Amino acid sequence: MPQSPSLSAAAGPKRPTELLRALFRRNETVLLVCLVALIVFFSFASGTFLTTRNITNVLGQASLAMIAGIGIGVVVLAGEIDVSIGSLVGAVGIPLVVVMNQTGSLELGMAAALLLALGVGVANGYLAAYLGINSLIVTLGTMFVIRGGIYLYTGQRAISDDLQLESFYQMGNGRLLGTVPYPALVALVLLVAFVYLMRHRPFGRQIYAVGGNPEVARLAGYNVKRLKFAAFVICSLLAGISGILLSSRLGSAVHVAGLGFEFQVVAAVVLGGVSLAGGVGSLLGVALGVLILAFLSNGLGMLNIATEWQLVITGLIIIAAVAFDELKRRRQ
Repeated sequence: MPQSPSLSAAAGPKRPTELLRALFRRNETVLLVCLVALIVFFSFASGTFLTTRNITNVLGQASLAMIAGIGIGVVVLAGEIDVSIGSLVGAVGIPLVVVMNQTGSLELGMAAALLLALGVGVANGYLAAYLGINSLIVTLGTMFVIRGGIYLYTGQRAISDDLQLESFYQMGNGRLLGTVPYPALVALVLLVAFVYLMRHRPFGRQIYAVGGNPEVARLAGYNVKRLKFAAFVICSLLAGISGILLSSRLGSAVHVAGLGFEFQVVAAVVLGGVSLAGGVGSLLGVALGVLILAFLSNGLGMLNIATEWQLVITGLIIIAAVAFDELKRRRQ
C-alpha cells in the first residue's frame, strides 16, 4: 500500500537528523570530531602547528604508542590488562643492540628482541589465563622484574649502537619520500590488519565475546583461556615492535626507555572508548585516542604551557571521557 503524501512529508525531513544521530552515537565519530577540533584550535593558536614538519613529527612520535595501543586494546577487549609494556619497550632494546653489535646483523638483533617480547607475553598469558592470577597483579610484577633486570644488566647506562648501521637508523628515523616517517607507516599497516582481524575474523569476534562475558563465551564453545593467552602474546609482540623502533630512534638501548609508557598507552585506550570491563570498544577508537593525546601534548607545548599543567589537562580529559562513556551506557 503506497504511503500517503502527508506521512511521506513527515518522515522525509527526519531521515538526515536520524542519520546524524546514529552517526554521532558511534564513539569513533565523536573522537574524530574532537581530533579535528583540536587541530583547528591549535592551528589558530600557534602559527607553526599546522606545518608538514610538525604534523609528521607528531605522527612519528604517536606511532610507537599506537602500535603498543593496538596490543593493549586487544588485551582490554578480552577483559584483561597489561601494564608491563613500558618496561618491555625498554628491555627489547638490550638484546637488539647487543646481538647486533656482536653479530653485525640487524635481523638477528630484531629476532632476539622479538624473542624476548614473546617470552614475556607467554609468561604473562600463562600466569593470567591458565593459572587465573589477576592480570593487573601479574603484569605489575612483570613490570618491576623487567625494569629491575634492565638496571642490573646495564648498570643504568645506555648501550650504544657500535655498528651504526644505516638500515637500523632509517628504521626509526627514515621517511618515505622524505615526508612520512617509517614508524607511522608501520603503525598504519598494523592498525589496518588488526582492525580487519577484530571486525571480520572469528578471532576478533571471539575476543569480544570473551571480554563481554567469559562464561557465556565458554558455553558457546570458545576456548577462553587460549584466547586470553593469545591476547597477551599479541600485546607483548606489538610492544616489542615499538621497542625496536624506539631503540632505532635513540640509536642505543637506554635503561630509562619506556618509563611511564604504559600509562600513556592505557590512557589512550580508555580515551578511545575501550571499556576496562572488556568486550566494548574498537581499535580505530584507540588510534584516535592516541592521536588526540599526541596532538594535545604537542599543541600545549607549542603554547609554552608548563609540563605540570599539560599533565593536569590530559588527566581531566581522560576522566571526562570515561565519565561521559559511563553516562552513555547507563542511558542505554
